[in-house]
Amino acid sequence: MTAAPAFKVEKSGSGNPVLFLPGFTNPGSVWSETIANLDDEFEHHIVSYAGFDGMEPIEMPWYATIKDELIDYIIQEDLTDVYIIGHSMGGTLGADIASALPDRIVRLLVVDGLPCMRAVMMPGVSADVLQYESPYNNNMLAMTDEAFLQNASMMARFMTFKEEKVETLTNWILAADRKTYVYGYTDLLKLDLRESISTVKAKTLVLAAPFPDAKAVQVTLEDQFKNISDKEFIIAENSRHFIMFDQPEWFYEKVNTFLSE
Repeated sequence: MTAAPAFKVEKSGSGNPVLFLPGFTNPGSVWSETIANLDDEFEHHIVSYAGFDGMEPIEMPWYATIKDELIDYIIQEDLTDVYIIGHSMGGTLGADIASALPDRIVRLLVVDGLPCMRAVMMPGVSADVLQYESPYNNNMLAMTDEAFLQNASMMARFMTFKEEKVETLTNWILAADRKTYVYGYTDLLKLDLRESISTVKAKTLVLAAPFPDAKAVQVTLEDQFKNISDKEFIIAENSRHFIMFDQPEWFYEKVNTFLSE
């Protein structure tokens, strides 16, 4: 029996290759509005992950399989001078790929993502403590559809100020394979790329939401990305996690400037 693919890629356009990596539970179409507002022509490689948006799930480990197969994809497609734009988990994944393929990835744009989420969300907790089989994960897997809907809706409202986008984000969470949603998140929390990103050669731009406040975010960014040599941080005003939704015109301007430099 053939294993399900770890991701799918929709290709369009021509020019320098840009790999668009969505965040957790999001389909590649999260980038549709961004792509429509790019000033220059690019070859778009729009990624969607297994277990989300109706895609068949894969066996665990989920994240490592996606990363390894995306690295293989870039090599097999012989992509060079690659730009990566990644949101949240996609930004983390982009940094991971850029550290593994430093001579192929020349631009890295991270949108509200970190090399180590755990350090912020669960300070002092070791990766070894986090396992697939845990009381929290078991409760999430056993949650009723109604309870999961309430949880998804609450999370979606926390991630954007745009009321019209809350339903979209909620539906993306609801469309996720539950096991992928629960165990895949464990994969992300176990990650710590703070040392390994020292091999990144790509010019890196990090756009971040000001939560809990801009000063605290700046300190976190400087600490977590300190091992990338060529980097810049810009904090968006009046935005939650989905900066491309909350501050679209500002976001498009930053993306276009970065890609054209």
